Amino acid sequence: MDFTFTEEQQMLLDTTRRFVEKEYDFEKRRQIKDKSPDGYSREVWQGLADIGLLAMNVPEADGGLGGGAIETMLAMTAVGEGMLLEPFLTSAVLSTRAIALLGNDAQREALLPALAGGEKIAAFAHEEPQTRFDRMDIATRAWQVGSGYVLTGHKSVVAHGASADLLLVTARIGRAGEHGPLALFCVPADTAGIRKTAYTTVDGTRAAELHLEQVFLPSGALLGTPGDAGRALADVLDFGLAAVCAEAVGALDKILAATVQYARDRKQFGQPIGKFQALQHRMADMVLHIEQARSMSYLAAVRCTDTDLAQRERALSAAKVVIGQACRFVGQQAVQLHGGMGVTDELNVSHYFKRLMAIELQFGSTDHHLEKYAAALA
Repeated sequence: MDFTFTEEQQMLLDTTRRFVEKEYDFEKRRQIKDKSPDGYSREVWQGLADIGLLAMNVPEADGGLGGGAIETMLAMTAVGEGMLLEPFLTSAVLSTRAIALLGNDAQREALLPALAGGEKIAAFAHEEPQTRFDRMDIATRAWQVGSGYVLTGHKSVVAHGASADLLLVTARIGRAGEHGPLALFCVPADTAGIRKTAYTTVDGTRAAELHLEQVFLPSGALLGTPGDAGRALADVLDFGLAAVCAEAVGALDKILAATVQYARDRKQFGQPIGKFQALQHRMADMVLHIEQARSMSYLAAVRCTDTDLAQRERALSAAKVVIGQACRFVGQQAVQLHGGMGVTDELNVSHYFKRLMAIELQFGSTDHHLEKYAAALA
């Protein structure tokens, strides 16, 4: 198989990396995390829009770049390298793709240009307390009242849910106890009846619990036409899983580079600790895990839009298992090789480690996907 990127794809990766290296060094990230009221930089977000990254998943027919899974993988690799706190995954990947798949012409025309230009930010509100092992176990309900819908439910760990302009909320049509079809609603963040509890996650990302209490929405808030949106939502979630796998590879590359540099600089018994064979073996094992993760990230990007759902699920679960194992092993080894310094906020290693911990659990944990893969084989 040819893993060579096209000239346009390589240019996308190089442009994104240059932007991250220039605009998002570790010290600037620390200032954004500690001082920004939103948990990210509006200036950086506009910069991402200016180089076209926010339009990447907008179809060409809607004025975007019409990128796909490979282009998203390359951009997310650079996002992982810089540990960007901006809502790229939730807004520019998940929400943008959901609107492109489910929205009608008027909805796409109203929403996609604003997202692509950085004027609005959307948060994809899908996860609930009980969806840990079944991503389609949605308890949030929407039922018709007059010319609109009433929405009630609880969404958990919604990335940037407190600062987003729009909330894309998944719900089942029907009252409690009815197993109605899945639907996706576009809800302005200031709609009456939404209660938000904001907090910072272990990796520094801002998130929120969203409690929707008798939220009234006009009929136009439903993306697309009434019916089962489950297939489209599965496509969006699988696309996001592949994207976060690519982000992990970017973070893994950087935490390895920091560890190798530390082993060269740190001296013990009159020589750099990188000269000790036992530590060289550890770093070699880290490289092996990262290269396996990179290969599985490519597999995830290739398979995440496969029309064969069984084959797609097997490939994505396999990728998430290998990448999750790499996140844990490489992160732990990096911290150990740095000694006590590895867990301090002063070093970027501790921040990469926390992000890798979060990625291992995102879109299903390593153990969960291992069980899914085993069940698929059986």
